[in-house]
Amino acid sequence: MPDTPAPTAPAPTPATAPTAPGEPAAKAPDASRRSERSRRAIYAAALDLVSEQGYARTTVEGIAARAGVGKQTIYRWWPTNSKGAVLLEAFLDLADQAGEAIGAEPGSEIPDTGDLAADLKFVLRAIVDEFTDPTYDRPSRALAAEGIVDPVLGAEFTAKLLEPQLALFARRIEAAQAAGQVDPEADPRIALELLVGPLHHRWLHRTLPLTHAYADSLVDHVLRGLLVRN
Repeated sequence: MPDTPAPTAPAPTPATAPTAPGEPAAKAPDASRRSERSRRAIYAAALDLVSEQGYARTTVEGIAARAGVGKQTIYRWWPTNSKGAVLLEAFLDLADQAGEAIGAEPGSEIPDTGDLAADLKFVLRAIVDEFTDPTYDRPSRALAAEGIVDPVLGAEFTAKLLEPQLALFARRIEAAQAAGQVDPEADPRIALELLVGPLHHRWLHRTLPLTHAYADSLVDHVLRGLLVRN
């Protein structure tokens, strides 16, 4: 009967490989950090591609290739309407980054310092900065154009991205009404549209320069019709 070879121990994996005396033990790769890097690479790839070639020509395969991930990663993380879902999440992340740049927490309300004019000017100036930043401007224009010809996409982005932002203005105006600063008969929705609508119009159509001075003048003009006069 032939001798049976003695079993050998399996080779250690990199995560469990022994280290020389005095050296720290090797750490296993952090999967959460790797996933976060991949997610941010996907966001950046999606925004870059839609800026370069428009929404219609942007594909999940193209996003995956640009981000350096497998397309199945995208389908796994965003199983429904993958391309639109990725772009929506990328835009929400972009909006959070813009808020962080001015010291706001994600999802935070418009500041209420008691000075409505100053608070509105602060936020409208931040919107001007977003619109004039190429990182935001190019993908926004591509999606705005696609939203015109694809009403489903347009409605989704309006409901999930634009309306929550507009609601912040409505609540700030309602707070000013409760404080007795704004005419109680004023419609908060119309009031906020008078503030935000002209910014969007000037940005979208490039009629005139979009500046902080223009944002300030919008607030001054609108509040002439809203504030309670003593």
